[in-house]
Amino acid sequence: MSRILVTGGAGFIGSHLSQALLSRGDHVTILDNLNDYYAPSIKRGNLEEIGASAEFVEGDIRDAELIAQLFERGRFDKVVHLAAMAGVRPSLEDPLLYEEVNVRGTLVLLQEIVKRGGMPLVFASSSSVYGSNENVPFKEVDDIHHPVSPYAATKRAGELLCYTYHHLYGFPVSCLRFFTVYGPRQRPEMAIHKFVRAVFEGRPIPFFGDGTTRRDYTYVDDIVDGVVRALDRCAGYEIYNLGESQTTSLSELVELVGRACGKTPVLDRQPLQPGDVKITYADVSKAKERLGYAPSTTVAEGLERFVAWYRERNGI
Repeated sequence: MSRILVTGGAGFIGSHLSQALLSRGDHVTILDNLNDYYAPSIKRGNLEEIGASAEFVEGDIRDAELIAQLFERGRFDKVVHLAAMAGVRPSLEDPLLYEEVNVRGTLVLLQEIVKRGGMPLVFASSSSVYGSNENVPFKEVDDIHHPVSPYAATKRAGELLCYTYHHLYGFPVSCLRFFTVYGPRQRPEMAIHKFVRAVFEGRPIPFFGDGTTRRDYTYVDDIVDGVVRALDRCAGYEIYNLGESQTTSLSELVELVGRACGKTPVLDRQPLQPGDVKITYADVSKAKERLGYAPSTTVAEGLERFVAWYRERNGI
């Protein structure tokens, strides 16, 4: 049994991860500030589903005194750092907040890990760091010096800081680049959740561009499996793509959403948004080889599961 700190553990991915760790016997402490980026009641609901087996601490990763107290009491063996301000488009509106949380917050955590003698750290990065990369599928060794949103820049900064602290102090770090994660408990502003909600409420789906943009959609269970594998095999400094390693166009996604919902979507066509990219597509060969990562949920299957969860959650 390991003593594991999960920052952002009340969120979408964090709540699923916390449950997976608890189910195998780990002691889990969740740190989350339950901010109002989306309704805090949703995160509180996630915590209720996790149950009392996990210790929950409400607090902010920027609070160095709180982090010090948490580490002193928790005696953690490992850390998974998921806490962050998320979303490409909102980062254009408040880039300073994104820098403060995603960069300074990560530094506060790294400093405390150093004070405690070092321990394995898994850092949640994002496929957005690849920017408008036209070499597909995206590989961890690709040139990523051109992020196209403040969010992407802060995630790349986090990776670089993790490398710096690994280099200086020797503790192992794995940075995981997540590719468009979806599934039960997905944040309400994310595309699939927003599309399904609009279809059931009889409202048009916001449809950006001509429908040819493509994303590598990854079901949350596959992501959690990859995170757990990276945590158990954390050594040196490594970056891993965690995706489904296939792409779905926006037009195809809307069609699949309609099929899963049993309704015909109506489109509200809008221009592409600043910060959006044409494609995300993960080369996961490194994660497969070194972690045994093997994503198995197709988008069609994952959407069926998400819609079943949505129907149950909303009494449809």
